[in-house]
Amino acid sequence: MGNRLTQIATRTGDAGTTGLGDNTRVSKNSLRVHAMGDVDELNSHIGLLLCEPMPADVRTLLVEIQHQLFNLGGELSIPGFELLKPGAVLALDEALATYNEQLPRLQEFILPAGTRAASQAHVCRTVARRAERAVVALGNEEAIKDAPRQYLNRLSDLMFVLARVLNRMDGGDDVYWKSERLGREASA
Repeated sequence: MGNRLTQIATRTGDAGTTGLGDNTRVSKNSLRVHAMGDVDELNSHIGLLLCEPMPADVRTLLVEIQHQLFNLGGELSIPGFELLKPGAVLALDEALATYNEQLPRLQEFILPAGTRAASQAHVCRTVARRAERAVVALGNEEAIKDAPRQYLNRLSDLMFVLARVLNRMDGGDDVYWKSERLGREASA
């Protein structure tokens, strides 16, 4: 996987380009670089989420997700290369099934709120959706594998579910949207 950086201030990007893992240079505004940046931002937000108290199994899952996001970013940085394996998507499917099973069915929309950990999980969800849109945009212009797009799609769903889990960690609950329409229907 390309050369490892030995210094950080390389000055090679001063002209608005950056090097990919295959040693090609592209604009820092390219679709590929946007996708890589959104995945990196998502990984950073998950790192921030990991600063919060949470069940050990959720922590272990999130650390594994960080490693897989690093693989995804590496794959995006080397056109035509595969680092994120389909098994990573299946692992998210399994986690979704496990954590969804523990939760009550949703009867109403919920707000991205509650505990700090749950709120940060919602931030991760929205950044995952943005990263997914960036990968879709890249895939519309260049050939990329399915796993990166699928992984981000599942991950955003999982972050929603984990936000609900984290809101319940100490006996809490979701923060429900107070729909004016539903309120009128209930009082009628």
